[in-house]
Amino acid sequence: MKEVPIWEKSNLTLEEAAAYSGIGINKLRDLTSEQNCQFVLWVGSKCLIKRRLFDKFIEQEYSI
Repeated sequence: MKEVPIWEKSNLTLEEAAAYSGIGINKLRDLTSEQNCQFVLWVGSKCLIKRRLFDKFIEQEYSI
């Protein structure tokens, strides 16, 4: 099975998102647990991050 590069994936695990963004996993957990988080996708109890919306979020924020 061919490995898909992170920048080509539409959804990332917390570990992938941390490696992709340089933001720590604990901070990502805090962000994705917020009620109004636009870039989180829950698949059962698994948390995935919608990469494109995550990129837009990062571009708009001054600090997190």
